[in-house]
Amino acid sequence: MTIITCIEDLRVLAQKRVPRMFYDYADAGSWTESTYRANTSDFSAIKFRQRVAVNLENRTLASTMAGQAVSMPVALAPTGLTGMQHADGEILAARAAEAFGVPFTLSTMSICSIEDVAAHTTKPFWFQLYVMKDREFINRLIDRAKAARCSALVLTLDLQVLGQRHKDIRNGLSAPPKPTLANLINLATKPRWCMGMLGTRRRSFGNIVGHATSVSDMSSLSSWTSQQFDLSLSWKDVEWIKQRWGGKLIIKGIMDAEDARHCVEAGADALIVSNHGGRQLDGADSSIGALPAIVEAVGKEIEVHMDGGIRSGQDVIKALALGAKGVYIGRPFLYGLGAMGEQGVTRCLEIIRNELDLTMAFCGLRDVALVDKNILLPGSYPQRP
Repeated sequence: MTIITCIEDLRVLAQKRVPRMFYDYADAGSWTESTYRANTSDFSAIKFRQRVAVNLENRTLASTMAGQAVSMPVALAPTGLTGMQHADGEILAARAAEAFGVPFTLSTMSICSIEDVAAHTTKPFWFQLYVMKDREFINRLIDRAKAARCSALVLTLDLQVLGQRHKDIRNGLSAPPKPTLANLINLATKPRWCMGMLGTRRRSFGNIVGHATSVSDMSSLSSWTSQQFDLSLSWKDVEWIKQRWGGKLIIKGIMDAEDARHCVEAGADALIVSNHGGRQLDGADSSIGALPAIVEAVGKEIEVHMDGGIRSGQDVIKALALGAKGVYIGRPFLYGLGAMGEQGVTRCLEIIRNELDLTMAFCGLRDVALVDKNILLPGSYPQRP
């Protein structure tokens, strides 16, 4: 049996078990991938202050994110095509997150539908929304999320246009995979994945096919999607969605202090400092690099979360020290899912929790709510302007 001790172990195993086009979809950035790499490398420059001879009994990681109690300040990020990393992937990840006591966020571009996930979970999950030109479709999506008892809406604003992702283009990314010779040869080396997919009916975009007007199969879906991302998206649309939703609203894709102020003015409950995992604007700042200025700009007026580059519990606590109220993990849980299904997502969360708890202890703290810049070595972390 493979011994899994860190997120990298899950990544290596996922790469062996997941078809190339879907592994590359999860583990790649846009253009030269400089921002994708900076998301992780910028964390490594931040150093801790180790403390000793303090009481470390009864440590707690319990917190809240967007008003929801969480076992640790970590949520599963919305990731497209999760159900292509492993059969029924969104359902498995949602169940693992629920059992662990952390939020799961379902993507608009998921394979399993909102209704699929709701039918296999007992507690509310979060739903991530892209704004499409077809406002009636958006209205129906919001109503479906309400009917599924989703407790927060995560509105992503940084995908009006699609970043150039070279690996996806080369691989001819599609769900399900097109039966080309190259794909068939690669799939022949992934028997576990293939057997799982044969056992499920969920192989396309469950929130869209059969729900969007005139989209009934993959060919019509491709045409619809290419025309639907809204280039005219504005903060007025955000205000409309806030009113239409009526519940907790979290805005994702914020990398600029001025845009953070707009989130406050639009009435959002939280924002996520995020560069879409380095998959949109290559050459942008890392998420951890952008975090301090955004925290400074909005103070306590809105809850600040972040994602991008987190590969360990140590990365989590660094983000918390720089002002994040919570973080989201995308690739780490996808590695776990691709490697070992639901058990792999649980193992990912166990690793993050253990590393977060031990690092907090080494820094001399017992309560994650007390984490701040005092645990970091001065000069090693990004400063606000």
